[in-house]
Amino acid sequence: MPKKGYDWKMGKTVYDIRAEALTLSASERASLAHDLILSLDDPEDLELRPEQETEILRRVQMVREKKASGRSMESVIADFRARYDK
Repeated sequence: MPKKGYDWKMGKTVYDIRAEALTLSASERASLAHDLILSLDDPEDLELRPEQETEILRRVQMVREKKASGRSMESVIADFRARYDK
């Protein structure tokens, strides 16, 4: 019986792939994470913890009440690069 997470085509478990992915640079991991998130067929299938649901509802309410503040894309990218492009 193959162990959980085993893919007979690749011969690797999810744990093996995760370990390899963690050897990538921060920007490579971010790119991979982005691609994996976009590959999800139906985000509705994701199960959220109750505190995650609560936080999402809080943020949506802030937007609806026009109490949310944001940052420019340039500012976010600059912070990201300062943190991860080393």
